[in-house]
Amino acid sequence: MSPDDLKALVRTVPDFPAQGVQFRDITTLIAHGEGFAAAVEHLAGWAQAAGAEAVAGMEARGFIFGAAVAVRLGVGFVPIRKRGKLPVATIGIDYALEYGSDRLEMDPDAIAPGRNVVVIDDLIATGGTALAAVELLRKAGARVDHALFAIDLHDLGGANRLRAAGVAVEALMDFAGE
Repeated sequence: MSPDDLKALVRTVPDFPAQGVQFRDITTLIAHGEGFAAAVEHLAGWAQAAGAEAVAGMEARGFIFGAAVAVRLGVGFVPIRKRGKLPVATIGIDYALEYGSDRLEMDPDAIAPGRNVVVIDDLIATGGTALAAVELLRKAGARVDHALFAIDLHDLGGANRLRAAGVAVEALMDFAGE
């Protein structure tokens, strides 16, 4: 299936989570067996071309695509978790949200220093979470030069923020950001 075919499988939910927002819901894409498999194949091809030695995904929807790509490539998956979810000592990074802040954490032993890690998530909007994940992985000693997404809300500028941080960005499809 082509990226245009995949884009047609994404449901748009108006006014969620707030008035005026057009929420791009991947539930309909991942529920479509052929579509989900095609999305994973596209992402896996890019990750392989980037020389991925591991894949990292952010909680929660990044786990869906990231773990599937890692399995497809036969490489490890590094979960980037929300605060307090890991049972071991972690390293973390606080980052700004539109209305407040949040924290991402990971097990520092989950990745060997110098390992080439590709970050994968379902969607990039403003780039705050993706940038925090890249910084956290780099803090752990990983090399992070590529980030892959199912959806880019290009008007919100997140992909450009990642590029400014030295990260190449690919997305299967894009939508105007609302």
